Amino acid sequence: MDERMARGSRRTWTVLALASSIGLGAIPGCARPAAPDTRPATVAQLTAQAEGWDKAIVRKDRPAIEGNMAADFRQIDGAGNLETKASFVDGLVSPDLEIDPYAVEDFDVRLYGDTALLTGRTRMTGRYQGKAFTSHYRYTDVYVRSAGAWQVVSVQISKIPG
Repeated sequence: MDERMARGSRRTWTVLALASSIGLGAIPGCARPAAPDTRPATVAQLTAQAEGWDKAIVRKDRPAIEGNMAADFRQIDGAGNLETKASFVDGLVSPDLEIDPYAVEDFDVRLYGDTALLTGRTRMTGRYQGKAFTSHYRYTDVYVRSAGAWQVVSVQISKIPG
C-alpha cells in the first residue's frame, strides 16, 4: 500500500470512529451509543461514594477527599474558572472556609460503561473568612472506572440565581 492510500485509510477509520462515538448510526459500520446503564448495584455504589465525598468535604478530610479524585481531576466553577486537584482540595480544606452539612436534591446517576455522570442540585451555606455565604447550584460530576475503582475526573457547576 502506498503512503497516499495509507493516509486515506487512516482518515477513513478516524472519521468512522468519530461518527460512531457521536452516534451517527446512519453511516454503515457505525453503531449508536448504548442506552444508559442503570445497574442497581453500581448506582448504589456511586451514590454512597458521592455521599461519602460530600461528608468528607464538610469535615475537611483531605485523604478522603483526594482518595475519591483522579490525579488529573479538573473542576470548572460557576464563573468558568478551572481548578486542578491540588487547587480544588487546598480551597476546600483552607481554614478560611467552613461548609455546613448539606443535602443534594434531584440526584441522578447515569452509567455509560466505565463512565458515570452524577448530577444534582445543592444549596450550600457556610462561612468564608468569617462571613456567611449561601450558594445554590447544579452540578455534574464525571466518574470513570479504572482498575475496578470509580474516581471523579471532572466537576462542573452552574450557579442558580436567587
